Amino acid sequence: MSYLGIDLGTSEVKLVLTDDDSRVIATSSARLRVDNPHPLWSEQAPQAWWNATLDAIAALRAEAPQAFQALRGIGISGQMHGATLLDRNRNVLRPAILWNDMRAHAECVELEALVPDAPAITGNRAMPGFTAPKLLWLSKYEPAVYRAIDKVLLPKDYLGWKLTGEFVSEMSDAAGTLWLDVARRDWSDRMLAATGLDRSHMPSLVEGSDVAGQLREELRREWGINGPVVVAGGAGDNAASAVGIGVIQAGDAFLSLGSSGVLFAATARHAPNPQQGVHAFCHCLPGQWHQMSVILSAAASLHWLSGVTARPVAELVAGAERLTATQQAQAPLFLPYLNGERTPHNDATAKGVLFGMTPAHETAHLAYAVMEGVAFAMADGYAALQAAGTTLESAAFVGGGSRSAFWGELCATALGMPLRRHAGAEVGAALGAARLGRLARTGEDVASVCVPPEVLEWYRPDAARQAQLQRRLAQYRRLYRSLADEFIAFSQS
Repeated sequence: MSYLGIDLGTSEVKLVLTDDDSRVIATSSARLRVDNPHPLWSEQAPQAWWNATLDAIAALRAEAPQAFQALRGIGISGQMHGATLLDRNRNVLRPAILWNDMRAHAECVELEALVPDAPAITGNRAMPGFTAPKLLWLSKYEPAVYRAIDKVLLPKDYLGWKLTGEFVSEMSDAAGTLWLDVARRDWSDRMLAATGLDRSHMPSLVEGSDVAGQLREELRREWGINGPVVVAGGAGDNAASAVGIGVIQAGDAFLSLGSSGVLFAATARHAPNPQQGVHAFCHCLPGQWHQMSVILSAAASLHWLSGVTARPVAELVAGAERLTATQQAQAPLFLPYLNGERTPHNDATAKGVLFGMTPAHETAHLAYAVMEGVAFAMADGYAALQAAGTTLESAAFVGGGSRSAFWGELCATALGMPLRRHAGAEVGAALGAARLGRLARTGEDVASVCVPPEVLEWYRPDAARQAQLQRRLAQYRRLYRSLADEFIAFSQS
């Protein structure tokens, strides 16, 4: 038997086909485009997700036809928070509004005014990237679309519907909508009513390792699969990465540098800290929760610099690595708030800043500043988790940024915590999704399936650089506080 993991990211769809022991047989991917029709807007066409998934499946079938024929379980992970809207005829009403879309910042204030104890229900402050504020925005500015809404789906659940014909979500992704009572693991009627919705607009809920449906018969025949295939509830991208890397019990953690940056800590109970922008969500596994600190522009900040300097990312990283400690201390400071910020500031108006530029600065200094600024933002996130009572001994290092040992050592030093890189870290979410598909099919014990992959390398705090980084981190924090009011004024100008 084989199992398929589908990871619907922001920039691409990644697929992993695994065997009975979760060993990777084959992988494929297909690129996606993000549209930004207005400042602060970020959208994608749901049909593009499905087309990319079909393309990636075709490539996977060509690479491993016999293994694909033996497919028995599918799990889906995906970018969280996206508002995907269908009418009664199952037509998509408009492009999906994505997780990094900041247009609904005023509606966050309105939502918390409508339900003053919303953070106690959802475990989280209202943030414009979450799903519920997007619906309040639509009710004001696209009322015809809003009135036509019959179903609201998250991105991965749209793919699940295309695969099974069923409207189903699961706890980890649903927790990021602000419609879930996170402690009770059920939709909140009060939060739904605040946005003019009720349970009929929502998919049903299962645990991520449970069966959400069966692969549609016409797809099974078209793809040449020789038996029935279950589709699991799946997971939000970070919860799926946790399953793929073995972060399944309280005290386990990972730090991810993808487009966004995440510090994810598994917890045995619901442990919110909404005042500092900590996300307290359900895990995708029964009876488990997790905390996350989130920054919106991690590796995306380095890709931004690559675009404006016309230098490849690898060249930028190599240049930063060559700087001496003295040169690093003289580099500008970078606030990586290109898309606003979540943890700990919850500030949609925050902007990216390069501070302290002189004629002596070269591209390598800018590259170092960006990588350091992202590490500092992750250190701010860890401080917020610590304020919520979470102290970590170490964390796995995953995401595209985990390809850089230099960045790993920089983050470890800034956070004061060892990081470890595992085999297959770059496909963690897709691997986790495949494991969820396997659990849904076999009913095996979670701990026996969700084992950590082999540790390839450790990155430990560099005592020689820690004092310098702490001084610069203090400057970094003062810089945000000095500019916070200016960010608001700039956004209103």
